[in-house]
Amino acid sequence: MTRRLLIAGNWKMHGSVEMTTDLISGIARAALETATLSEQRELAYDILVCPPSVYIPAAVKAADSQPIRVGAQNAHAKSQGAYTGEVALEMLSELGCDYVLLGHSERREIFSETDDEVASKFAACCENGSMVPVLCVGETLAQRQQGQTETIVAAQIDAVLDKVGIAGFSKAVIAYEPVWAIGTGETATPEQAQAVHAFIRAKLAELDADVANALRILYGGSMKAENAADLLGQPDIDGGLIGGASLKVESFAAICDAAHVLALS
Repeated sequence: MTRRLLIAGNWKMHGSVEMTTDLISGIARAALETATLSEQRELAYDILVCPPSVYIPAAVKAADSQPIRVGAQNAHAKSQGAYTGEVALEMLSELGCDYVLLGHSERREIFSETDDEVASKFAACCENGSMVPVLCVGETLAQRQQGQTETIVAAQIDAVLDKVGIAGFSKAVIAYEPVWAIGTGETATPEQAQAVHAFIRAKLAELDADVANALRILYGGSMKAENAADLLGQPDIDGGLIGGASLKVESFAAICDAAHVLALS
């Protein structure tokens, strides 16, 4: 099965209204220019940007009529209530979000989100049905060194399976992000990343091969222009969740160009 590549930018806590507008318009222009040069009228892959929540309206406006989708970086599991500072899925959907990141390693580590809390958000997203959940999973350096990578990743996925079953992954995305390769400049080798992606797909295939084969699994550990082609060329890597390299048109567009070449090959 051929899965359509997804190149997603996680802007984290960066940006301004001006940056949001300029970055999205620049990414769209660069991507369409590359497509035009290869005589493609439409992109053969998908682009997603996830700005801070306060800039989502500006992002949606800038992305209007462009081949770019907008997502949120987080959401609360409840639809409303006394949760000061939180944002509900319904609110994000109303603003025009199509995707939402759930369980990013920084949410798990800095804000102490548990596997169960992340799973509850995923379940709420499935129930709401208006956005695609992007479940982030991954291990720390200590866990990898202790040979626990598969155990940790499996536990994070099992927490979600316990709440929504395999059917919950039929309209979802998984992002494998080795914590030790986020913002450190370190990157899993294509072979290391592929091994974990293959493990994730095989695990889900035991429950439903069709869902597993259709599921897009992104790599989220310091993907950049220099390594994008090698990573995206792996059979079970279906795109990237890009951090720092998503904050500049040139670096993000270069990753998109790598996806474009692979999508047409």
